[in-house]
Amino acid sequence: MFEQFKNTFQALDAKKWDEYTSYFTKIKVPAKTTLLQEGAVPKKLFLIETGCLRAYFNNNGKDVTTQFFFENNMIASIESFQKSTPSPITIEAIEPSTVWWIHKKDVNTIVQEITAIPSLRDRFINAIFERTYDYMHHFVAVIRDTPRQRYQNLIQERPQIVQRVPQHYIASYLGITTVHLSRIKSKMAKEKP
Repeated sequence: MFEQFKNTFQALDAKKWDEYTSYFTKIKVPAKTTLLQEGAVPKKLFLIETGCLRAYFNNNGKDVTTQFFFENNMIASIESFQKSTPSPITIEAIEPSTVWWIHKKDVNTIVQEITAIPSLRDRFINAIFERTYDYMHHFVAVIRDTPRQRYQNLIQERPQIVQRVPQHYIASYLGITTVHLSRIKSKMAKEKP
């Protein structure tokens, strides 16, 4: 799992690399496993080896999916993780998944140590802000684009979601009902030559 990341962090010597990777614990979880509950103060950051996780929140009894995460993605309620505040989201496995988790105190140790190495600091920060970029892109699309445009963009930009995620989660992510998503898919299928 960690070998593919080793090239990203070349400035670390082997001993330090081994120390940092020893902070992680591997777990296997079935689908529907909650890794972080909305309202809890997060103490763990997760790295996905295999599987798919989603972030969502409850809005008057309805789940609203905000993001999906796949292999090699890092996931946490970042804002809450950093500030030790209650999480606005729940993190749940939607496929059987293998994830590695690291405790907040160990993340803080790593961050403090790598800030002295600018190239490592920048790579670490970029990895964290990748989630923010994805979220902002989705947020703007929900305001600007029609549901059909959002679905078409999803097919083009993130086809693994359409291939691996159940339809009701995709509908929630797009901000529409499953019936509306079915209609969009049906119309698109009829328009194909």
